[in-house]
This record gives sequence, structure tokens and C-alpha cells, in this order.
Amino acid sequence: MSKKDNTAKRTVLCYVVSTIITVVLGFVLYYFTLPAINIHSTGFWGALLLIALVYAGVHEAAREILCKNEITVEGKKSPTVYGNYIGLGIAGFSILALLIGGIVSAKMFHAKGYAGIIKVSEADFTTDMPETTSVTNIALMDTESARIIGNRTLGSLSQVVSQYYVNDQYSQINYKNSPKKVATLEYAGLIKWAENRSNGIPGYVMVDPVNNSAEYVELAKAMRYAESGRFGDDLKRKLRFSYPTKIFGGMYFEIDDEGNPYYIVSCLSANAGLFGAMDVSEVILFDPVDGSSRICSVSEVPSWVDIVYDGDLASEKYNWYGKLSGGFWNSIFGNKNCKVTTDDYGYIVIDDDVWYFTGVTSVTSDESNIGFIITNARTGEYKFYGVGGAEEYSAMGAAEGEVQEKGYKASFPSLVNISGQATYIMVLKDSGGLVKLYALVNVENYGIVATGATQAEAMTAYRKLLVRNGIAIADAEDVLPHDDVTVENVRIVNLNDAATVYITGEDGTVYRGTLNEDESLVLIREGDKLSVTYENSDIEGIKIIRSWKRQ
Repeated sequence: MSKKDNTAKRTVLCYVVSTIITVVLGFVLYYFTLPAINIHSTGFWGALLLIALVYAGVHEAAREILCKNEITVEGKKSPTVYGNYIGLGIAGFSILALLIGGIVSAKMFHAKGYAGIIKVSEADFTTDMPETTSVTNIALMDTESARIIGNRTLGSLSQVVSQYYVNDQYSQINYKNSPKKVATLEYAGLIKWAENRSNGIPGYVMVDPVNNSAEYVELAKAMRYAESGRFGDDLKRKLRFSYPTKIFGGMYFEIDDEGNPYYIVSCLSANAGLFGAMDVSEVILFDPVDGSSRICSVSEVPSWVDIVYDGDLASEKYNWYGKLSGGFWNSIFGNKNCKVTTDDYGYIVIDDDVWYFTGVTSVTSDESNIGFIITNARTGEYKFYGVGGAEEYSAMGAAEGEVQEKGYKASFPSLVNISGQATYIMVLKDSGGLVKLYALVNVENYGIVATGATQAEAMTAYRKLLVRNGIAIADAEDVLPHDDVTVENVRIVNLNDAATVYITGEDGTVYRGTLNEDESLVLIREGDKLSVTYENSDIEGIKIIRSWKRQ
């Protein structure tokens, strides 16, 4: 065999070996990092860059080993050197794609594209938000508190607590017209997955954020796919192999109307340049029990699905709209009519849909809101309410200051309509994360603050403050129901550090009030005949005293 023929064979072998090794390493990289095979994904170009560099390095090593003495052929460079050029060329192209793609996707060149992602309709608060008499549609509990309650519930189940833990990411959903937080169980490590793989994930935890309770729901058929699954049981790996070109956004655990588990996975697409203005274009409904799935457009998503757009994306899109509607340079220098959302968001359930709530403030001010928006988590609809007042963190501070001696911390608030007034409602928690009090703060005047051991008690106190401050009409209580009561028993107990009066009527109905709201309650005696105006409490058989007088 001639030297030339031998060199040709070694050259081919060099390319074959380099390619095989790179393909193997590339597959390992893909298997564990799971990038979308999509030019609009920065992860794709990053993976391609790494694979190209690996190829160049492997090829150079193969040249040294297989063609060490045959680097030139008849005074020319060996053909093997072009493998290095190919690898480095692809790496360079990937870097250019990331750099140029980032530049051409910038807000500077696509301000209208970013701002035009959403449309925001203006609505009237009192018309659009019906007056609240009791809070049954607002998830006041934050995720941290849900974790505490959920973990305690799981801790009471000896058959699962040693093998599984509750996923920290609770999804806010609307289930049978009530707000709930749900989270699936996860394998407690690699060994637990290996031991329990045949059994799967047996259930999930559902937390009631209104009543501060939780329950463990055991499934008729266990879930095979989970975030804590390994190899083929890994949720993200199963989704990536099923949809290799999709750019995944939010991935939320939900249940349908029958309590069956699903993962709702948003798929993103670019709307400005190569990578810019990413927004949800499609949705995957994934069944973690059998691994089946279907993909649909946003308009085709079933009504039981709650989270297509996550709260961070909803806020980011409004910020694009609020800052860039007047153009990019205005957002940098003039700031005319530029507005942004505040730093967090709460949840409201309206007409069987979950909505995000967050305040809107001018970019030049962080002390007050010029209004607020609500965003439909399923459809992406936006509504703006021009109700100015304190921003959420100021309201939280006001609520904490009302009971500063207790050291309670306020959760991020939501919004309700009480007596026609836009009102923040939140919970106050102790150092252990447990809910101790409910608080209401007037949006326009955050000096008006009321607290209570229950939602109904806090609302009663708040309405009295509105009347006392001339905001609500003094005879507003006349529309509330009243009872004629013959007092059989009077008890005063210390409940959550508040002196609480319990009055039992002859028919067994219990009426409750607090001395800090109405000190005259201490004058009531057994045998008194009273006319009591009341509101229903969260507990059947107990009513909250709004006002009273002797007959």
C-alpha cells in the first residue's frame, strides 16, 4: 500500500472516530441538559457551541494519534486539518448567532413589537369587582405557608412520608369554584426512586388557602413521571423527547375537574428578532400517569386549566407595554407615561378563572400606585383599574405596624371591594409561618387598617372604620340581617391575644365580638334581650356582631 493510500485511510478513520466520539458525547450532553432543537433558543446555540468545541478537540487528538507522522501529503496540509476548521467554524458561527441574535432582538430595535405583545383594557373597579361580603375567592395564603401546612399533612402519613416529599412548587388553581394550592409528591432521592419506581408517585397534596387546611389525595393510578424521576421516568426528559423542538416555559402541576393529575407546559416563541419578546404560543397537556400528551393553541386550552401564563411572565409583558409604548428612547430618557408593575403579585378567582393581581406605579415613583392590573392566567387577558393609592409594600407595612408588638409579617396582599372601596387584604403570620390574623388596608388611605382573627371579623372591623372615617354611609349596617336575642351565657376569652366576647342565645346560636372594636360588649349580661346586627362567620353557628342594642 502506498503512503498516499495509507494516509487517505488514516484520514477517513480520523474523521470517523472524531464523529463517533462527538456524537456519543453530544448525545450524553443532550440527554442531561435537554436543550430545545430550535434556533430561537439560546440553549440550542450554547449546546451547539459546546459540541463544536468538543469535536474540534477530539479531532485534534485523533489527528495526533492516527496521523502523527502524516500531517502533510506531498508538501500539502493533511486533509485531517479541515476537521479542526469545521469544528471551530461551527463554534464561531454559534457565538455569532448568540451575539447578533441578542442584538437584533433588543428592545432598541423592536420597542413596538415588545409593547404590542398585549392589549390592556381599562375597566371600572366598582362595576367590574362585585362587593365582597366574605373572602372565598382569594388565595390569601402564600406558598411558604402552604408548604408548612402541606408538609405537616404528609408527616401524619407514615406509609408515604419516609419515601416521598412534597414538591416545593405549589400551583395556584381554581378547583370546583374554590381557590386551592396543589403540589405533587416527589421521590426522596435516587434510592427511594429505585425502590418505589414500580409503585410510582401515589398522590398529591391539596391546600385550602382560605381555611388554612390541607389534605392528601391518593390517586387510583399512581404517576410514573415526575421531576424527581430518573432516566426515562424524568418528567422533563419525557417531554423533551416527545417535543424536541419546543421551547418550554412554565411547567405547572394541576388537576382537572375530576381530580386527575396533569402537567400544564407552556411553549414559547419569539416575537422580536431571534430571541426577543418570548411569549406563549402553544400549550402541552401532559398526563403523568401514562405519559400521554397533546398540544394545543392557547385558545383551545380546556377551561379547567388555570395556569398557562405564569405570574412573572404576565408582569414582564406588562412592563414591556408600560415602558415601551412611547418608544425605546422615551423609556430611557423622557419616561413620559412610563409605568411598571410592583415587585410581586397575588391571586384572585373570577368566574372560574385564576387572575394575577399587581399594582402599577410610575417608573419615577415607588411610594404609591397609579392603579393596578389583573391578568387572566389562562387566557392572558389584561385589565387596568385606575385606582390610585398606596403600593402593596406600604400597605403590608401598615398592617404589620398595627400589631407591631407581636412581630407578625404580612403576606403579599390581594384586592377586594368592600363598601365600594378598593381594599388590600392579607394575612399576618408569626415567625413559624402560621396565619395568626387577617388584615385589611384601604388602598387610597393606608392609615385605615383593620385586623381580626378571622376574615369575617376583620371585615366587620374594617367596615366600622369606613363609617367612622366618613367613607361609608353611617346607616350601611341597616342592610345587614339582625336577630332578636335573649342572652343565656356570656364568656370573655383571650383569642390570638385579643379579648373576645362570646354571647350564647337561648336557641344555641353564638355571637362573637372583640372588646378592642366594641368595648360596650362588656356591659351585656345574662338574661338581656338584645337586637343584634351580624355577619356570618367562617364557622357555621357563630355570627359576628356588627352592632347591638337592648330592646
